Amino acid sequence: MALKSHFSPTPAVECGCDEAGRGCLAGPVCAAAVIFPYDYTNPEINDSKQLTEKKREQLRDIILKDAVSWAVTEVSAEEIDRMNILRASIHAMNLAVGQLTPAPELLLIDGNRFTDRWGIPYRCVVKGDATYLSIAAASILAKTHRDALMRRLSDEFPAYDWARNKGYPTPTHIAAVNRYGLTPWHRKSFHLKNQLSLDL
Repeated sequence: MALKSHFSPTPAVECGCDEAGRGCLAGPVCAAAVIFPYDYTNPEINDSKQLTEKKREQLRDIILKDAVSWAVTEVSAEEIDRMNILRASIHAMNLAVGQLTPAPELLLIDGNRFTDRWGIPYRCVVKGDATYLSIAAASILAKTHRDALMRRLSDEFPAYDWARNKGYPTPTHIAAVNRYGLTPWHRKSFHLKNQLSLDL
């Protein structure tokens, strides 16, 4: 089933936002924001998790060409340790929104929690990347950007197998941490219980 092209019943500059890398042990969390023309359609765009790597890369090029505006941002492991992963994810989305021209009139946020920095109305949508085209497109841009970064870092730190696990806590990655220790790209705060809190 094709994803919805817009939320508002009247034409508005809507922006979809999503992140990638929230559950990783290493690397930044990345976020993307995408504005499509009102009533834009593309039946191939879907939640990045439902697509193959090859398909994500193909759609990335289409999204960059068709979007009215787009941005991708990173928040480092060090910043994640300082502010927690939930706040870092929201911060990354706000950074991406702040780079868009024209400014959005409505933000569509994947998930159930957000704090707006810009005074723009927003709607949180659980499983939004499987509901709205702009959120799905943002999920693709964030995912492809972060995956490319982790592949580059894997050349520098081959023992951790980041080219394949992208920093997620796979058995191979965990075994490498136990054997070789942490790199500067590892998040050091994920044993703490406040990683999903906005009220620190």
